[in-house]
Amino acid sequence: MAVDSATSSPLGPPACEKDAKALHFIEEMTKNCDAVQENVLSEILSQNAGTEYLQKWGLAGETDRKTFKEKVPVITYEDLQPYIQRIANGDRSPILSSHPISEFLTSVFLTALMLWYSSGTSAGERKLMPTIAAEMDRRQKLYSLLMPVMNLYVPGLDKGKGLYFLFIKAETKTPSGLVARPVLTSYYKSQQFKTRPVDPYNIYTSPNETILCVDAFQSMYSQMLCGLVYREEVLRCGAVFASGLVRAIKFLQLNWAQLASDIESGELNPAITDPGIRECVSRILRPDPDLARVVRDECSEGNWEGIITRIWPNTKYLDVIVTGAMAQYIPILDYYSGNLPKTCTMYASSECYFGLNLTPMVKPSEVCYTIMPNMGYFEFIPHDPANPGSFSPESLLDLADLELGKEYELVISTYSGLCRYRVGDILQVKGFHNAAPQFKFIRRKNVLLSIESDKTDETELQTAVENASELLKEFDATVVEYTSYGDTKTIPGHYVIYWELLMKDPDFRPTDEVLARCCLAMEESLNSVYRQSRVADNSIGPLEIRVVQSGTFEELMDYAISRGASINQYKVPRCISFTPIMELLDSRVVSVHFSPAAPHWTAERRGFVGSLF
Repeated sequence: MAVDSATSSPLGPPACEKDAKALHFIEEMTKNCDAVQENVLSEILSQNAGTEYLQKWGLAGETDRKTFKEKVPVITYEDLQPYIQRIANGDRSPILSSHPISEFLTSVFLTALMLWYSSGTSAGERKLMPTIAAEMDRRQKLYSLLMPVMNLYVPGLDKGKGLYFLFIKAETKTPSGLVARPVLTSYYKSQQFKTRPVDPYNIYTSPNETILCVDAFQSMYSQMLCGLVYREEVLRCGAVFASGLVRAIKFLQLNWAQLASDIESGELNPAITDPGIRECVSRILRPDPDLARVVRDECSEGNWEGIITRIWPNTKYLDVIVTGAMAQYIPILDYYSGNLPKTCTMYASSECYFGLNLTPMVKPSEVCYTIMPNMGYFEFIPHDPANPGSFSPESLLDLADLELGKEYELVISTYSGLCRYRVGDILQVKGFHNAAPQFKFIRRKNVLLSIESDKTDETELQTAVENASELLKEFDATVVEYTSYGDTKTIPGHYVIYWELLMKDPDFRPTDEVLARCCLAMEESLNSVYRQSRVADNSIGPLEIRVVQSGTFEELMDYAISRGASINQYKVPRCISFTPIMELLDSRVVSVHFSPAAPHWTAERRGFVGSLF
């Protein structure tokens, strides 16, 4: 029952008194974001005044912004590495934080892909982000704001359950014994998560034991089985990233027969040996021939269009991140769900939790995040696309000083001891909620592909794939996964793009001519420096698309998991260089296609900038 209108928030009428308090908190934080930021910085500097790092830069207890900005430099991970290495090796002195470092949080990208990416860290090592115990409460506070916002847009979420596919990975330890693990593994294993209060708006189909099983198959199988048992009660379906939900549906495609058998008999598959899972599932699973029949009827024909709403008919939306690199999963999720809305509720990283989406039902292309000023101290480097590497420390702006439409690189200072740390995310201000900017995530700063003077980033590559895939529509085919690399073994070097296709009718495949045109369409979508290199300089060869067998990227993920990647935070690498991965992809290639012509390019002045400067 909604609370009295007198307690309504400017965001909308809250669903209950608890929501009213959460929405009021959001309003207070965003109205007073500059004062909150000033207080947060003061708290950070006061709390960590005795640390080696702040004392190195001459901060003797000062907590004001001006002194902080004058004395403390802007840094990258490489600058922090010596300090982090000392902590990892057992130095317990107050190096970065006055509070004890409770664990290290491993970078999302580098945990899964540390063998594939050149990330700037030595020998491809993982980034280890120090954290303190109090940060868990801060993250929990942000989590507690998500459903109150969601309830403004989707009524009745307290009348059912959420089917979420959530996973942990095995922990590692530093030489001193400190745990190192992904941030979501840390959260799911925390007491804040395991003993969270019962909330009718936030009940999952998956028991904790199924989420906390480190075996990826057993965890996925049991979560899917519980989701099927509760099919009529599921009101929302999700995973952390869009790729995780796609993987779950592919898992259903491969295992529906055994799942149906378990449901029919009321006996759990003997391949599931985890005692915690067996005990909790035994309390849920009962013989249900009618449900088993539904699963078989929906899955046995091999038609996966709209499968989410056919299996879980009351699903109102998908809760997945589909911004940034995840945007390429939108077509396949539309296919699986019958175009259900896709919500992106939260913006976070291993370094810091940042904020939330106050308008979660907008189209993925319109998603914006409001940074909550209590989470850390945030500064912003004005981003100049023409000269992205240059900035002066004096140019950094505060959260309250940003301009509509401008792009910025995010810099953070945290209670755990990061000071003026460059996260590497490029954000664009798209609006404001009260005094707080609302950001669209643009891209990671790193360039993906380069043969010579060309520089292609993740967003540009994704746009090129999307534009080229328009040519596949007449065949009812879509690109469901892709990755790339710059092949410099050929003379001249050229871009190689691996595509995995989803075809409604495998006998009605895109022709070689159409796939060659896809190569050219991708080239036409790339920047003028690339096209000049192709047309005028002849320094880049024709773009190549290699179509791989269905299921190839599933094998890629399985390989990553076998090497220690977290299934929960796995992202397909958009650029690869690790030889075993390239060999795996090349062994699954079914056809090869090259651009049949050079892309359009004219000798306008702007076309020469990349080459001459």
